[in-house]
This record gives sequence, C-alpha cells and structure tokens, in this order.
Amino acid sequence: MAATDHARTSRAKLPSLAAVLRHRATAQPNHRAYIALSDRGKEETAISFAELDRRACALASDLAVRAQPGERALLLFPMGIDFLVAFFGCLYGGIIAVPMMVPRRQSARDASASIVADCTPRLLLSTSELIEGARGDVLGRFRQPGLDWLAIDAAPANAVPDCAFPEPRRDDIAFLQYTSGSTSAPKGVMVSHGNLLANLRMIRIACGNTRASTYVSWVPLYHDMGLILNALQALYVGALCVLLPPMAFMQRPYLWLKAISDYRAEVAGGPNFGFDLCADRSRPEQLEGIDLSCWKLAFVGAEPVRAATIEGFTARFRPYGFQPRAMWPGYGMAETTLLVSGRNRGEGPLVRELSRAALLRNKATPPRDAAEAQPVVGCGRALVGEEIAIVDPDNRERLDVGRVGEIWVRGANIAQGYWKNAQATEETFRARIAGEASGPWLRTGDLGFLDEAGELFITGRLKDIIIIRGANHYPQDIEDTVQGSDAALRRHGGAAFAVIDPDEGERLVIVQEIERTERNRIAVAELIGRIREAVVVEHDIVPHEIVLLRPGALPKTTSGKIQRALARELWRQGGLERL
Repeated sequence: MAATDHARTSRAKLPSLAAVLRHRATAQPNHRAYIALSDRGKEETAISFAELDRRACALASDLAVRAQPGERALLLFPMGIDFLVAFFGCLYGGIIAVPMMVPRRQSARDASASIVADCTPRLLLSTSELIEGARGDVLGRFRQPGLDWLAIDAAPANAVPDCAFPEPRRDDIAFLQYTSGSTSAPKGVMVSHGNLLANLRMIRIACGNTRASTYVSWVPLYHDMGLILNALQALYVGALCVLLPPMAFMQRPYLWLKAISDYRAEVAGGPNFGFDLCADRSRPEQLEGIDLSCWKLAFVGAEPVRAATIEGFTARFRPYGFQPRAMWPGYGMAETTLLVSGRNRGEGPLVRELSRAALLRNKATPPRDAAEAQPVVGCGRALVGEEIAIVDPDNRERLDVGRVGEIWVRGANIAQGYWKNAQATEETFRARIAGEASGPWLRTGDLGFLDEAGELFITGRLKDIIIIRGANHYPQDIEDTVQGSDAALRRHGGAAFAVIDPDEGERLVIVQEIERTERNRIAVAELIGRIREAVVVEHDIVPHEIVLLRPGALPKTTSGKIQRALARELWRQGGLERL
C-alpha cells in the first residue's frame, strides 16, 4: 500500500478530531502545523504538530480542575495559534468550545450577550493581553458569577506525557458554532466529532488536498470557514496553515497575496467580498515580485458568489500567474458543519446566463436576449456521502431539475441541531419531503436549483425574498444594480428589503452606504435619482424609499453578511446613521 493510501486509511479509522491531532503529532511531530503572521505580514510565531499536541494536553489538564466534561468554554482570541491551543485543549478535555468574535469596543449590535445567555459557559479562555490589557474593558461585559476566566498563555505549562482523558465519541459535541444571525438571532449549532470528521473527509476529496496543500488564511477562526475549511482541513491532511490577521487583510489585502506567493500555498480563499477587495485595492507596486502560479484552489463562498467578482479577480491577477481554473465557488453553512457542495479541483467555475424574468417565476431557463440575461455561478455538486434536494418550501414536494426552490441537504455532515432549542431543531433539522420515506433532511433556508449534471446554483435567501405584484425579486440583484449605478456607492454596502404598507402591500426600501472618500462630494438628491432610475429600468420596481448611509452604518454579521432583517428593523426605528 502506498504511503498516501495508508495515511488515508489510518485517518478514516480515527474516532475524533482530537485523535487526528494525536495522529499528526506522532506521524509528523516536527512538521510546522501553523504559522502566525504579524499585522505587516511578517512571520511572528509557529508551532509544530507535536508542540500543539503538548500544549493542548497541558491546557486540558488545567481545564479539568475548573470544569466538568460537557460544560462550555468561550474562546475569545485574536487570529493566531493561541486559539488553536485552546480549541484542542477543550477537545482533549471534553469541554464544549464556543468560538466567539472579540466584541468591538463601540458596537451597538454585539451578539455576545445573547450567546452567553444561550450556552451558559463555565469558562472564558483568552490571552493575557486581551484580559489584562487595552481590551480588558471590552471583555469586562463577560464578567459574571460562575464564569471562570483563564489566560491560556499565563496558565502553568504542565508537562503532561499524554492526555489521560477518555477518547471523545463520534456523537460527542466538539463545539458550538453560532449562526451568523443574518436573518435571525444567533443559534448554537451542535457540531459533533463525527460531523467534523465526515465534512473534513468530504472537503479533502472535493478539493484534492494533500500534505503539500499549504493554506494561507485571513478568515477569522471564530468563523466556520476560517476554522474548518482552513485551519482544521490543513491539520486533517497534515498540511501547513499560515494565518494572517483579518484586519491586516482588510487594510492591506496584498499581504494575503504576498503570503500565498512566499509560502507557495496551494489553497486559499474566503468570502466573495475579499476577492473584490484584492482586485480593487492592490496597487502594482505592492504586487511587485508576487507569483500566484502555485495557487491551485481559490475557494469563494460565505455569501452570494458573483460572476463579476470571478471575472474581475481573474483578469486582475492573471498577469501574476493566477490561473482561471483555480477559482472554486462553493456553498455551505454552519448547520452542515461547513461545506455542502463544490466542484473538483481544476474544473474551474461554471457561470450560466439565465432569464431574469423566468427566475422571478422560479424557473431557470436561458434568456431570450442579452437584455434579460442574469449570470448565476454554479457552486458545485453534492459531496461524497451527501444528498441535495430542491423542495417547494410550502408544500414540501421535490422539484424537478431547473426549478427554483428551497435547498434541502442530508448526510453525515449535518449537525445534531441547535443548542437547547428543540422547536427550531425540529423545524430545521427534521424535515421530510412529501411522499418520500427518505430523511430527515436539513432545511437550509436558501433558494436555488440543480441542473441536469447536479450542479447547484444559489439564487437567494427564503426569508429575504421580496414579493412585489406577485413577482419574486432577489435583494442581491437589486443591491448589485444599485451599487453599479455610481462609483460613490460602496460595494457590498447596501441592503434591499420589503416593508408592508397597509394600503399598497409590499414596498421596496433601499439603504446604501457611501464610499468614505465621496461623503463630501456627492449631490444627495441627484445620486438618489440615479439609483431610482437604475432600479426601475433593471427590475421594473419603483423604490418606496432610498436612504444613503454613512460608511460602516449597515449592519453585518461577523463574517460580512448583510443583515437585511436587522437593517429593516433599524430603518423602521430610525436607527440607521443616515448621510
């Protein structure tokens, strides 16, 4: 048996993610597992598989005297190795990890209080700098009776020869991944060791990853894409993962591209907006000497994938060695552990031109002419060991190829449900297709269709659909039209939603941020007029109201998704920062 085949067989028999790390610490003890870069992209710290195993064991021993197996631990860390030590320390000790974003100092839309109330944690794990330093006032909102704080970098580094803890079972909860709350309050998705192992295997097969598949990631580790598709998948296959602080990427996106080039990374990706950011804000002098020919798989997801983004990024970076077939759109969500669908490595993206009018009638058909063409991006096919169905959300009947409906999924990667929320678990995780014995199915709440080859195309969110005069309109399409009407309007900075008028039914409201550099240059009335004209021409809807916002005023989730439901509520309350 070849060495690679033997490694895959051994990995397939491992009972938990904790066992995967112990396997790596034995098989590749001195190989670097993770490298953390500074805000300027310089190598700051690194850790081997064996050292990660040792530190996680030591932390697990410390946690054992503070909490019982099954209790929860909040993980509040900046991007870096300490988070991973804390995460695996929890796995080793049977503590349920709850990754969280470090709250922003002035945030009025912080979800941390509702998360803490929901999961009732016993521990809060962080760093000395965050607990005792400048951010201590922010973390102070977590101080409450019964919550034990621990700075893991200040904890005694007990030398433990091995982890004397029971091996986690496949059905044991590994961690709670709180949903982004783009359409509702955050809910804690219960992800088991078995769910993780199943989805990591699916990702490996779809992406074709090996030990040589070095990753470079800026996506935060509290986000499922950053944690599972980047950090844990790299560990699963025994590859190196290089971590860049998210804020460094936001301020200097070329640092991500430089790290890919410097470390000869094969795999790197992120949300759709990240690729736009690279194309828009990377100057030629910053890209000097960068070689992206090593980049074999550029995954893009976490929000609607735009054909224009794929085309723009490819055109911008092809002179630097980036190959069009490296672009890899995918689809996933917390309730499926992470990934639902993807293409094979090297296939390249699939973009279809469809009739905009037909999509409004929930059908995917070719356009009659260029004027009504709507480009949609394929997000791949069902992964190995998984099924995808398109279902009418009202009568729950399976729909044929080319019909738009709700996306339902079943497979070993489907999480166990929502933490202490039996009603929502039953509604979302226990669905049945009318007239069929198969199931249960997960209702994703997303709309899409399958083509003849099984390719999945996403068209919108079920709860975000705008119905005006009996026609379905996808807010993403309207937002794209708005942002394309004038350069002063910030990309990924707008929301379109419907409000109910007692006399006239559903009416369209648009809220849109202005680029920071354009705040004092625009003529507000003229700009609103251009937006209104563009929406009328493209969508045959007259907006009820158009509101221009200050930069950063639009509510978004921690992963950058637009919170349209919250934007609607803030609009009603007059709580949006208008220009």
